[in-house]
Formats: sequence, C-alpha cells, structure tokens
Amino acid sequence: MSGRGRLALCAFAATLLASGALVPLVDPASWILQAGLLLGVQSLAGALTRRVPLARSLTVAAQLLAGLLSLTFVFAREQALLWVLPGPEAFERFAALLTAGAEDVGRYAIPAPATDGIRLLLVGGVMIVGLVVDTMAVTFRGAAPAGLPLLALYSVAAGLSGGGSGWLWFLLAAAGYLLLLLAEGRDRLAQWGRVFGGPPAGERRGGALWSGGAPAPVRTGRRIGAVALGIAVAVPAALPSFGGGLLGGVSGSGGGDGGGTISAVNPLVSLQDNLNQPQDREVLRYRTNAEDTSGLYLRLVALDQFDGSSWKTARRALEDVPGRLPAPQGLGGRTPATEITTNVSAAGNYEQTWLPLPYPATGVDIGGRWRFEPAGRMLVGDREQNTRGAQYSVTSLMVRPTAEQLVKAPAPPEALRREYTQVPDELPADVKSTALTVTRGAANDYERAVKLQDWFTTDGGFRYDTQVSSGTGAEAISRFLKQKEGFCVHFSFTMAAMARTLGIPARVAVGFTPGAPQSNGTMSVGIRDAHAWPELYFEGAGWTRFEPTPTVGTAPEYTRPEAPSGRTDQPAAPSAKPSAVPSAAPSVRETCPAQERRLGQCGSAAPQVAAPPSDPGTPLTTVLPVALGAVAVVLLPLLPLLWRTRVRARRLGSGGRTRTPEDATARTLAGWQEATDTAWDHGILPDDSLTPRRTAERIVRLGGLAGPPAEAMHRIAGAVEQVLYAPHPRPGTGLADDLALVRSGLRSAAGRAARLRALLAPRSAVRVAWAVAERRAAAAERRAALRRRAEARLAALLRRPSRQRG
Repeated sequence: MSGRGRLALCAFAATLLASGALVPLVDPASWILQAGLLLGVQSLAGALTRRVPLARSLTVAAQLLAGLLSLTFVFAREQALLWVLPGPEAFERFAALLTAGAEDVGRYAIPAPATDGIRLLLVGGVMIVGLVVDTMAVTFRGAAPAGLPLLALYSVAAGLSGGGSGWLWFLLAAAGYLLLLLAEGRDRLAQWGRVFGGPPAGERRGGALWSGGAPAPVRTGRRIGAVALGIAVAVPAALPSFGGGLLGGVSGSGGGDGGGTISAVNPLVSLQDNLNQPQDREVLRYRTNAEDTSGLYLRLVALDQFDGSSWKTARRALEDVPGRLPAPQGLGGRTPATEITTNVSAAGNYEQTWLPLPYPATGVDIGGRWRFEPAGRMLVGDREQNTRGAQYSVTSLMVRPTAEQLVKAPAPPEALRREYTQVPDELPADVKSTALTVTRGAANDYERAVKLQDWFTTDGGFRYDTQVSSGTGAEAISRFLKQKEGFCVHFSFTMAAMARTLGIPARVAVGFTPGAPQSNGTMSVGIRDAHAWPELYFEGAGWTRFEPTPTVGTAPEYTRPEAPSGRTDQPAAPSAKPSAVPSAAPSVRETCPAQERRLGQCGSAAPQVAAPPSDPGTPLTTVLPVALGAVAVVLLPLLPLLWRTRVRARRLGSGGRTRTPEDATARTLAGWQEATDTAWDHGILPDDSLTPRRTAERIVRLGGLAGPPAEAMHRIAGAVEQVLYAPHPRPGTGLADDLALVRSGLRSAAGRAARLRALLAPRSAVRVAWAVAERRAAAAERRAALRRRAEARLAALLRRPSRQRG
C-alpha cells in the first residue's frame, strides 16, 4: 500500500474512532455503521482522485460531491433524480430534516431516539469532520493539525453528555489520532529509504546495513504520544468529578468505606428535558401495600442550599447504609404515621446515581455499593453504582399530620432554622415583599405556607408551561413572579425562597410523582413523571411536602382544612421493628371492591416484587462492538510480549525428552538464537559477521555481564561452535539454565526503562515482519514459477504440429 493510501485509511479510522464518543447519545447506535459506510465512500473518492492525480482543490471537490451524493441516496432519494442526484426538492428535504433534528436535540434527553433529523446531523457531522481530517492529513500532508477537528468532534460529544462520555471513547479517539501521526511519520521517513520497518529479508545480515529499531524522531514521537495519552487518561481519574443532569445520571459520590462527601448537582436541564419527552418512557415500576398512593412521591435528592444562582445539595458526609435508618428529623410520636413496604424495579436503561425512595424511608434492602446521607435521607451510589436494572425493597412512613398539629407546631431548633432560612443578599426585594403581601393576615407559619401554595395553584393566575426557560437564580425567581408562567422547577424553587424570607425552614425535593396504576396492581412511573416540590419544616411533623405546581401532583390533605383527616386523636406511633419480608402474593381485604382491587389500592399486607419494566436495556449491537473494542485496546499493546513469550517457550521446549543428535543440534542453535535475541531486546544489536565466540564476548562486554551470567554466555557459544565446527559434535548440557542466567544478568545490568522496553516492546519482535516478508516473497516466487511453467506448457502446445487428415 502506498504512503498516501495508508494515510487515507488511518484518517478514516481516526475519524470513526473519534465519532464513537457520540454513540451513547442516541439509541439505537446503528447510525454509526451508516456513518462509517458513507465516510468510507467519501474517503475512497479522495484516494481514487489522488491516484489520477488531480489538483488538491479538485480532490476536495470530488470528495464533497461523493459525500453529497451518498447523503442524498440515504436521506432524500425519493426527492432526487435517479436516487442520487439532488435537486431543489432534495435540498428542501435536507433543510427540513436539519430543522427537525435541531428541534429533536433540544427536546429529547440522552439517549435520544435516532430520528431522521438526528441521524442526518450525526452522519453529516461525521462526514464533514472526516473530510477536514482527510484534507489536512492526506491531501495537504499535515496530520498534526488534523487533531483539531477530531478534538472538536470528541468535545461536542463530551459536552452533550455532560462531560460523561467515558474514558473508553477518549482512549479510542486518542488512539486514532496517534495512529494517524504514526502513519504520517512512516510516510515521511519512507521518502528517505527503508529505515522505518527494518531491512527486507535479503538485507538483514550485517549490522552496518541497519541501525536497529525506529529512528530517533519516531522513538521520540512515540514516547511523547504515550506520555500525553497516559497523562490525559490518568489526571482526570485523579481529579474530583463534576456531574450534571440529575435525572439522567449524575456523578459524584463518596469513596471509601467510612467517609466521603456528596457533591452539589444541578438537576434543572435534565428535569425539563424529561418533562418535554414526546413519549413517556417507563423508568420505574413498583408495588406497595399503601392504601392510598396519591401521596407516595419517589424522592431522589433534597436541594438545601440557595446561593443566588441556583439551588443545590450541600456537601455532606456519607455513611454506610444502616439496617434500620435513623428516625426522621423532627417527627414526633403524636403525628399520625403508618409504615408501608414498597418493592421497586428500575428499567434497564434508567441510570441514576440517586436511589428513588418514598419519604421518609426507614429501611432499604438493596444490593450493590450505596451510601447514606442522613440530613437529606438519601441513598447515593458509590464507585459508579447506579439504578440500572435495580430491584429493591423499601419500608417508609406515610406521615399524615393534621392541620391543627401544624398550626400548633413549636418553633424549630435554632441551628436548623438558621441553616434552612438563609437567602442570598442578591435576592430581589420583591420576592420578600410579594411573600408578605400574599400571606397578609396569616397567624402562623402553617397558614403562611398554605396561603403561598394556594396563591401559586389557584389565586395568583399562574400558568403551567414546560417550554419556559428553566432559570433558577434570584433574577429568574423575580422574573417568574412577574411573568407567572413556568413548570415545577419555578414553582417549587420560588415557594421555597419565599418561605425562607418569612422565616420558615424550606428546601426543594426532586424525584417523581406516584405514577399511574396498572391492571396487574403495580404502579408505573414514566420519565414525564419527573417533578420538583418544596419541603417545609414543622417541629413534630418534620420535613413536610407542599404542592404549589398547578395541574401536577396532588395537594396533601393537611393543606386542605375542609378535608377530614380520617385519623383519631390517638394515632399509632411509627413501628420500631423492621417489616416482614414481602410475600409472593398480597393478601386482599375481603370487602375490597373489584375496581380498587384492580388498581392495587386494597392495602395488601406485603406487596409482591414488582415485575421489571419491559425495557430491554442497551441492545447487544451496541454492547458487543464496545466490548470487542475494549478487548482490542487491551490486547494490542501486549501482542509483542505474548509473541516473545511463545517463541522463547518453543525454543526451550521438549526439555528432558530423548532426542536424536539432529534434534540436539537444532535445539542448541535455537538456544543461541534465543541468547542473541535476548541481548537484542536489551539494546545489543545482532552482528552476523562475528563468530559465536566474538559475539559472546561482545554481549558480555556491552551487556555488563560478570560472574555466572558471563560464564553461561561463553558456554552457550562453545556449544554452538561444537555443533557447527567439530568433526564429532558434542552438544552441551544445561542450555536452558545457561539461558536463564544470561537473561537474568542482562536484566540486572539494564535500567528500569530498558527492562520495561525489553518486556513489553522487545526489539526482536521485528522478526515477525521479516517472516511475513519472506513468506510473501516465497509465495510470489511460487506464483511466478507456476506462471512460467504454465506459459511453457502453453508454448509447447502451440508449437506441436497438428495431425493431417487422410
């Protein structure tokens, strides 16, 4: 293959490897195969035009034309002439798809469905980057700057995925770029002669004809690339990670067994994306023995710090998950509370670091690496643990305080009140003034909270709209109070901020509303059930849910004074003992109506384990290429080591068995070649012009051998002289032991870097390339001989006179 052909192939591979970082963004990932095929057509067009040859500008134009025709065939063939020639209708089709793709990117959460618009954006983007890389690296012979478009392609993928595109994709992209640089270096050096890959089969005798190994510039480039790649992979792993997108899979967890902290996150972008999904994808399914599921919100995280720019989770210490969670903060024994059990199954494609739990949970039975944050009563995954396909059981309390209890709630502890009523100095004054206006006439904190909730839901003229920009800072809250339109983020954050200005401890919870009942008694929670709501603190009841978002969720009973609580004056205290293990079949009240039994509202003593959602998870077509790529990345650098180990074992094999004299001679010569190759691996180049004795002296001198290793080297040389020159050869004994001594001596005399090089990248591995070249030459010679014999036979047949007919 020519130098430019090799460069074009490496440019194609580098672009495709870098585009792999986009694979996790779209499901299914079959678009990458389409992108690879069309990119190959475009690269092939460039390779063919360069062989003509054409001017550089014409080569780029030919590639553009090939790319346009192939895109037309795939995305707009019905509007094109002969399926490939684009006209006005085809370009209108492209414009419509690009517009739809841009809208889909803003609408869908990751992983987005592979709509036609998104596929055109991905495939077209990969082809444009591939054209730029091919033009810079091959057409204009500048592989180094071609890393910029590759970096841009990877950066776009990392940015869209919130920085979580993964180390494997970075490693593949970096490997593609290094492969491109290596191909260019080989091409440049080839112009000065055959110095890159060693001499051919017929020229490798004599040290003067070959300097050994790659030239200094190539060695330096390899070292720089390896060091840079190692730093790029190791440094991010050592630095703290910053996650984004709470509902779509955040990062940030504690490490170790007894410590760790929980990192601040911002859930807003992912929450809005989930609410705007055109299709409500199921993420959770659960079964519970609660009689009423309307208040069974599944809570992920509590945002308890407001710094003026956003609400976020404070950095707090994590603990191991106890068998029984501590009592909820502020919950008194006189507040009605019933313990329930809920069995939850997460979908195979729902990856979330925070574990969805009813609040307040009293016990969690789940496998894996999870940590507990006591202040927010949250479970967070440790060391990349997430909810993907998780099945777990939760015991929790259904707390139902009465309005009278909340009215008479004593003042909260001073430390808690001080922490949870902080507001930033830059909070506009109209936030507090509006809160005072809305709650005018209220006699206590409970009445103020209810007035705020009613003002947002019914009295204030607010409108629910998920398309509004999801700002959360102080200015966004003030703007929301003026424009009066937004979604749950605006309502919950604004009510919590206003409650704090009134001296009521408040925070914001993020999670899911209860979901929809199914015919089999389970509850299904979809991605569009994502929700945010405020929690206000009342001593005796603890952190209490409010619902200010109109048309979403349900307002709690204790915020509706006209609704009877249905509880006695002597409520049962929360059970202190763990609940029993859920049984396989729920017990149903005999008086339960058929309709309630069908909706799963009959209060079974213990729920069944919820059937996992039907989502199949990541398809095999995505997992298999990734797994094979990972195996290749791991094994490729080890191939020289594996080959060298195999050759050494073959040369030293068959020890102890009875041999013929010919076998012993062959083994002695194989041992000699192993000794010279071992010296070669440690930097001592072979010199076939020297006798075995002179070669041994040279290896001993250059390798710094002394004592037993030096004596062993001379014994091996003496054995070789015996089998080569003696009238009656007497093969030596202990050859394997002598070789082990020589190898040990060379390793001891070499430095650490030289030893590592000899182990992982042995110089003698170039014999593989020589063997391949020899076999190719032999095969070519055999084909030539066969062709000559066939031509001779044909010529003989033509010269033979034809028979005369009588």
